[in-house]
Amino acid sequence: MQRIPAVFLTLVLILSGCHSGQVKDKSVTLLTLKGPSAMGMIYLIDSPDQVIPEKLHVEILDEPVLVRARILKDKPELAVLPLNIGAILYNKDLPYQVIAIPVWGTLYLFGSDTSIHSWQSLKNKRIFLMGKGATPDILFRYLLKIHGFKPDRDVILDYSFPTHIDLANAVSAGQAELAVISEPLVSLARARNPSILQIMDLNAEWAKAFPGNPSMPQTALMGRKDFIRDHPDWIRKICEAWKRSIDRVNLHPEQAAGRIVFHNILPDPAIAVNSIPRCNLKFRYASEIRSEIGQYLQVFFTFNPDAVGGKLPDEQFICQKPDY
Repeated sequence: MQRIPAVFLTLVLILSGCHSGQVKDKSVTLLTLKGPSAMGMIYLIDSPDQVIPEKLHVEILDEPVLVRARILKDKPELAVLPLNIGAILYNKDLPYQVIAIPVWGTLYLFGSDTSIHSWQSLKNKRIFLMGKGATPDILFRYLLKIHGFKPDRDVILDYSFPTHIDLANAVSAGQAELAVISEPLVSLARARNPSILQIMDLNAEWAKAFPGNPSMPQTALMGRKDFIRDHPDWIRKICEAWKRSIDRVNLHPEQAAGRIVFHNILPDPAIAVNSIPRCNLKFRYASEIRSEIGQYLQVFFTFNPDAVGGKLPDEQFICQKPDY
């Protein structure tokens, strides 16, 4: 029987090892959402090679449902999702933790009804929302309740418009006098119809309700557990670059607006400039804001346990900030 040279065997083992065990290290996928999430990280999107050369690939997706589908199918290393959806995935035993919160509350009550001057002015009004049981619906219902309303009796909550874009278009067209919409759709609607007004900043109303935790941790950066464990240095570089990007966007919105339009996140620089201050962009590590995250998810759980996956996530949901 002919013997296979040892050198050849060694070469085969090296090549097979590169093909199987190390393929995960060849690239890092970060899925983000079109809107405030992508706006805040625009300079990271611009230059991913400056963070992790030839490895980091950022993809912008239109809706959270698309990000969730990719997580279930492809298991990307990093993904941006609404915080409560991240909790649902965690409670379904998907191996993801929340690393940071890069986008805080972006919800506003907007419309053409000039008679609204307080919460009590909303009594018997028709208010349009997108998606019963979705984030805007849950948070708005909670705020109504703490102001003494029974949401389905004292106000009319209307879900006629099935998507955020449909609802924003209805507001700008005068088909919805009052609606809860988020940035950047608020600025898009106002660009089409400057007569519509901001009635309430729901993020400011949240701060009044929770003075100890005044910010609404609406959007989360989720990371796959094995990636967090094996590459804390990459996590650090990505997070630091993201924070620098947010700081630059907030400080120089006119400059950032051009890049936001270039990446097809918004259609016009003026809209981007108007939108940035209302996006509440701020990068905070999840391990530093456990109380804010816990309070926010408690509101969802109280409304409907299924909104966080049936139970409040345990402490392991929050990733420890790497020891740099």
